[in-house]
Amino acid sequence: MNVLESFSLKGKVALVTGGAGLYGRQIVEALAEAGAETYIASRNLESLKQVAKEEIERGYNVTAMQLDLSQDESIEKLHSDIITKSGKCDILINNAVSREFGSAGWKNTLDDFDKSLRINASALFKITQMFSEDMKKNNSGSIINIGSMMGTVGVENGNYEGTDFTPATSPLYFYEKGGMHNFTRWAASMLGPFNIRVNCLAPGGFQVPSHPKRFVENYSKRTQLGRMANSSDLKGPIIFLASDSSAYLTGTIIAVDGGYTAK
Repeated sequence: MNVLESFSLKGKVALVTGGAGLYGRQIVEALAEAGAETYIASRNLESLKQVAKEEIERGYNVTAMQLDLSQDESIEKLHSDIITKSGKCDILINNAVSREFGSAGWKNTLDDFDKSLRINASALFKITQMFSEDMKKNNSGSIINIGSMMGTVGVENGNYEGTDFTPATSPLYFYEKGGMHNFTRWAASMLGPFNIRVNCLAPGGFQVPSHPKRFVENYSKRTQLGRMANSSDLKGPIIFLASDSSAYLTGTIIAVDGGYTAK
């Protein structure tokens, strides 16, 4: 196969949980542009429908579907609907994340911690297991978890100097993303014999207009490339991991953070 052809996703079926957020949007865009029949799923169906509409207008095949990761029945229905409609799922991207239960920091109630872990950990296990069973039938598949550099490092308080920003005080996101990184290695071990690859991308901070200028300056100096992430930085790595171009790559955590965690 020609090396450029190995990056093509034509004939592939992909599912992205989430898909309307800062990183999810560019993941969907990349998969569609590479030729994949792409499903996007989350609780916020209206936002996803708008994403799908935009991609369809560009000539791509994107379908929005309902998914509540806190409910077994919702995960099971999504799985059934995709397999019934498309007959397979070659690529699973676990991108959706809930950050609504961390407002009280580590003083959250046990119920709040449990609610967050149910969506960001337990549901990750279930949806990965369900779709990997179908991948086993084809002896092929790529599962990509969207982690975070925060799964590798702690809080850099210096990023907040001179701003009115408050450093991240909840342990949940750090705990969940760190766990996702090691779950990636475990799942790669379990699914490797079936030629199913499991990898993880760990993005850095995404610059948005609401960021104070001083915060952007502080953060950018902390990276090796001197800037925060933008709306296209994840597209290439996603296609690399989703496609045959990374056929011998599994169990890896790839930092897409401008060198932040390499310092």
